[in-house]
Amino acid sequence: MKCLSLCLVLIMVSCANAELEVYVSADAAAGGDGSRHKPYQTLTQARDGIRTLRKAGKLPSGEAVTVAVEPGVYPLDSSFELSAADSGTAEAPVVYRARESGNARLQGGIALEPASFKPVTEAAVLSRLDAVVRDKVRVCDLSAKVPAEFPDFKASFRGAPSAPWLYVNHQPMTLARWPNISATDAEWATFSKAVDSGLPKPDATDPALLKLHPGSFLFDDPRPARWNLSEGVWLLGYWTHDWSDEVIRIAAYDKEKKVITLAAPHSYGINAGTWGAANRRFFAMNALEELDAPGEWYLDRSRKLLYLYPNSDLATAEIVLATLTEPLIRVNGAKHVKLIGLNFEYGHADGIIAQNTERLEITGCVVANLAGSGMSINGSDCAVRSCDVFNIGRGGISLNGGDRKSLTPANNLAENNHIHHFGIFQRTYAPGIGVNGCGQIVRNNCIHDAPHNAVLYGGNEHLFERNEVYRVVMETGDAGAFYTGRDWTSRGNVLRNNYIHDLGGGNASHVNTMGIYLDDCDCGDTLVGNVFYRAGRAIMIGGGRDNPVLNNLVIDCPIGLHIDARGMTWKQWNNPADKSWHLEAKAQQVDYKQPPWSTKYPRLAAIMNEEPREPLGNTIRRNVFVDCTNQVCSFDGNVKKLLNKFEIADNLAVNSTGATDGMAKPVDIAGFANLAGTEDKSIDLGFDNATGPNPSSRWQAWLNKEIPSFETIPFDQIGLYQDEYRHTLPAR
Repeated sequence: MKCLSLCLVLIMVSCANAELEVYVSADAAAGGDGSRHKPYQTLTQARDGIRTLRKAGKLPSGEAVTVAVEPGVYPLDSSFELSAADSGTAEAPVVYRARESGNARLQGGIALEPASFKPVTEAAVLSRLDAVVRDKVRVCDLSAKVPAEFPDFKASFRGAPSAPWLYVNHQPMTLARWPNISATDAEWATFSKAVDSGLPKPDATDPALLKLHPGSFLFDDPRPARWNLSEGVWLLGYWTHDWSDEVIRIAAYDKEKKVITLAAPHSYGINAGTWGAANRRFFAMNALEELDAPGEWYLDRSRKLLYLYPNSDLATAEIVLATLTEPLIRVNGAKHVKLIGLNFEYGHADGIIAQNTERLEITGCVVANLAGSGMSINGSDCAVRSCDVFNIGRGGISLNGGDRKSLTPANNLAENNHIHHFGIFQRTYAPGIGVNGCGQIVRNNCIHDAPHNAVLYGGNEHLFERNEVYRVVMETGDAGAFYTGRDWTSRGNVLRNNYIHDLGGGNASHVNTMGIYLDDCDCGDTLVGNVFYRAGRAIMIGGGRDNPVLNNLVIDCPIGLHIDARGMTWKQWNNPADKSWHLEAKAQQVDYKQPPWSTKYPRLAAIMNEEPREPLGNTIRRNVFVDCTNQVCSFDGNVKKLLNKFEIADNLAVNSTGATDGMAKPVDIAGFANLAGTEDKSIDLGFDNATGPNPSSRWQAWLNKEIPSFETIPFDQIGLYQDEYRHTLPAR
């Protein structure tokens, strides 16, 4: 009997842990059944086969399913969709796994044969190209490949233009533009005088001028005279603010007056005032005459002729025209699903959109070469782990979920992801990682090479820790690597042990790039144990309250810490006429005077009774500022008057060589000590000042010696780590 009972138990355990394996192969014959010997051809067939088994009662709910995807290319002409019907359970998830990680590729584009690119022979086209490139440009007739008409670009847009886009060898090509992209950076044309800003003119007699209208500007360069404006030439510009980009078509060019008139208005006007450079910037694109640099392309949309100036021999090139204008993957309501080791590439929209989902895991995947965003996750207990996300038109990864009003966390996680070269089309407010809702975790990611934010967040109780961020905010201003703003209620967020370095923008006289930027009276974030190296205005608190700044290390930044009191002087502060600035109304929406908000955030509950305009509660303790070239602390006049209300202690300002030129003055604030070396005997900081801190250096020991209360920063734990999906790490 004991032996029989044991056998029954083993049988029951075996059944409970049973797993169905379904096979998919791009080379499979039609009519497969999903078995190893007769695999399905597509993931859609595999999904539908699983649904059929469940409906027939042949697949118990407690049985796990693994869809094994063989190496190959799986073209998508519509989204691959997973719904609630495709869910697994905690004990028995549904897994879509590449048999060879990185070699199963789902793509939303058309493969073009290198042999289909021919020399250009049409005289009318050759006459429009520079003589030196005429024998280098190739043309491909897409008539047979793309039966539908190509849509025209809109008069103005943000983000990607109308499909398609061309990729060669996994890299996006550049739509023929001027000025060209140099070896190191993008070039820009500039202007400084608007003829008509396009903003409403209250005294105008023309009704069209009484409202927002297309603007015009003086451009003292004859280049536009070369372009065929009737075919459409568009300008991507930072027209007034360095944090607002838009693409607008040229309506006309007066070569005598040297005036460019745009075809659509820009919401902020043309050169209508900004905090930043006086010159405004743009580049022209979609001009056949500018097809003059390797890697550039142009599409004659009416004749379906694609022109390319290859940047290498095309004979063995992989050439893909991204055409799909919907997400590659759409998950809605599915739970306990895993996507492992798959590549999602080439689409003129988003990569993965997941809504109303629980315990979705995306692990070891590549999400790349997309005109939209990489991944957008809205749900709970989901994870994006050890993925590579790059060549993205907008943002990389977005996490949302939880409930702010009840302060219920979502517990979504983005960890160990390498996110780079994003914001290609929408160049502002398209972050590497975007976070909203309540209780998201962003940990050990590496984010770099982008025009604007690395991390953009709002909401509550988020944790950002051990992330490495560099070469972001490279072409924008009044922007931060980490950015949030204009909300009293965005509280409980912790930015801890992040390494932020080598940011773009700004100069010694006007530092408008920030490492961490708490903008427009944002409140309630904790900044602790972060390392800033060559990171512009390292920490900026723009009028907000209750933002402790603790144990941070700032090295070789123009400005170490900025705090201002804009709430005391700006007329839009808490103004009901401006919803974005009506801070108290935002608090009322979450019942901030009632539990759980009043118990979790008691200082917020009492804010209207405690001089709400004043930036109080910003504790400054145990911070070290090394070789700040402009100012260690940038405090406006009102903040200086309020310093007796601040908690400031155990901070250190270091001038390693004692230099007086190009180095900040000693800090004359209680709670700061000053330490200076000399030209003959500089202070041994314990790290290589050429490359910044690194885990093998002695800088932590030096810090502990100078400030015994300084807590160790786990520098060797910051950034990406190796696991079964990530075998190599980018050089720091």
